[in-house]
Amino acid sequence: MIEKAYPMTAEGKAKLEAELEDLKVNKRREIVERIKIARSYGDLSENSEYESAKDEQAFVEGRITTLEKMIRFAEIIEVQNVDSDVVSIGLKVTFVELPDGDEETYTIVGSAEADPLEGKISNDSPIAKALLGKQIGAEVAIGTPGGDMNVKIVRVEQA
Repeated sequence: MIEKAYPMTAEGKAKLEAELEDLKVNKRREIVERIKIARSYGDLSENSEYESAKDEQAFVEGRITTLEKMIRFAEIIEVQNVDSDVVSIGLKVTFVELPDGDEETYTIVGSAEADPLEGKISNDSPIAKALLGKQIGAEVAIGTPGGDMNVKIVRVEQA
């Protein structure tokens, strides 16, 4: 079975590695301690603290597995080697929404490091998919869940 590659910047990979280390070293220990304390309360069948700690343990272990997979199959994007006239992963793109002219700027990153609140959108998002490979000045129709949006690319630069 061929594993999925996870495109990301070196900075994004470092953040995932730091999160993984924190989960393994700190969070696991905290949860084990919570489980031990909850067990001391007695009857586990009606112990909400125990159930909560076990649920969190399952979530953390799942996240650890996911992070390990993403890191193992990381494909580092070298943004220095990318043509900065063309929208690609690792670059910041600014576009103007047509016809009213609202300007938006996003950095296109791999799904592993996407964070819309920080202006980092996944290369799998509808906006990024429509913009990838387009040049400055191109007018692009972007199909979004809220309807089509027409934009003009005004700038592409290093993030």
